[in-house]
Amino acid sequence: MSEHWLSYVKRLHALASTGLFFGASDYDRERYAEIGEIAQTMLAELADVPVDRIPDLFPSYGKSYATPMIDVRGAVYRNDSVLLVQEKLDGLWTLPGGYADVGLSAAQNTIKEIEEEAGLQVAVTKLFAVRHKVKHAYAQDMRDFYKFFFLCHAADDAQPQPGMETSAAAFFPVHELPALSTGRVIAADIELGFQHLNNPQLPPSVD
Repeated sequence: MSEHWLSYVKRLHALASTGLFFGASDYDRERYAEIGEIAQTMLAELADVPVDRIPDLFPSYGKSYATPMIDVRGAVYRNDSVLLVQEKLDGLWTLPGGYADVGLSAAQNTIKEIEEEAGLQVAVTKLFAVRHKVKHAYAQDMRDFYKFFFLCHAADDAQPQPGMETSAAAFFPVHELPALSTGRVIAADIELGFQHLNNPQLPPSVD
């Protein structure tokens, strides 16, 4: 998948969606609808998926202003090791986290995700990075994401336990990581969090 072309097509799709929502005339809306259909066909070909799957990935298409999705991740370190959870969906490992839920702050979402996926009670101590997913070495997909990474501190020495969406949860040495779910996290995120843990004066990394 060409990341540059994927970025262009996602932008085109978002413009079509926003145009459909704000279009002032039937003529405008018809043109935006045609642009959207072209963008959906291009997305399907770039991602090698059936074109009828595209609307399911963008349920708000044409119904609101198109904006990036928000993904939050929490980094919990213990004795030079980092907490990771194994995703049931792909069998790979990641920092606990996921889509941000409406009604909760980014930090509250992170705390909730860590409790649900690893069974630990934590407090958020610092935002250490905000990533635009397409600008980094993640496995890309058709949606556009901002990724928020937080340092977190565990309330006690309890051992992690998997939740409903995870098959395992454990601490791994920062420099001996298992196979990562690179659509969710990359090694550079974990290394950056470790740097911030050891040097609290570092400013957050923001795209």
